[in-house]
Amino acid sequence: MNNNLLQQIEKYKIVPVVKVERAGDAGRLCEALCTGGLPVAEITFRTPAAREAISAAVKEFPQMLVGAGTIVNVEQAKMAVDAGAQFLVSPGISDKVIEYALNQNIMIFPGVCTPTEVMRIMEYGLSVGKFFPAQQYGGLSTIKALSAPFSEMRFMPTGGIGAANVKEYLAFPKIVACGGSWMVRPELIAGGRYDEIRRLTEEAVSLAGE
Repeated sequence: MNNNLLQQIEKYKIVPVVKVERAGDAGRLCEALCTGGLPVAEITFRTPAAREAISAAVKEFPQMLVGAGTIVNVEQAKMAVDAGAQFLVSPGISDKVIEYALNQNIMIFPGVCTPTEVMRIMEYGLSVGKFFPAQQYGGLSTIKALSAPFSEMRFMPTGGIGAANVKEYLAFPKIVACGGSWMVRPELIAGGRYDEIRRLTEEAVSLAGE
């Protein structure tokens, strides 16, 4: 795993989880995130525009960490890597996706929420899992419970995390960073409300630094 990349994610503490309907929106969205202080994004493969949006983000904002989310098969993983994604995030565990990422030396955060799933990704030598969906699976209390037997495992919780609870998550040392979409809600992107995205990003950075 690329330790330098992981250290950068850990430094930012929050990873915006983005759903882009139009690839042409990627540039202004990334500009708003960078200006707001979060030069990192997980662009999800929940829309047909994901690959093109990742490619545009990488080309226009080379200073950003651009990852691909909602990777559920190898085909998506290949498209993401070909587009320039620097890390992959999956909602669950796919052995084929993990093996592909490791063979390509690409950082991957598979989704986990049970002891069995934690043990499965540990068998691949992975030490960070995406705890998803976080709030629905018990939130921070479950992460703390999992951390007891798996002391070397760390987590990037995503799902139901926002301005009201992100500080509580980040205060726990086993949390690498939190994934969140509250500053990049789809309606803000669709409406071209980039000033609001920048403002919410600045607010998120402030919360993470407190």
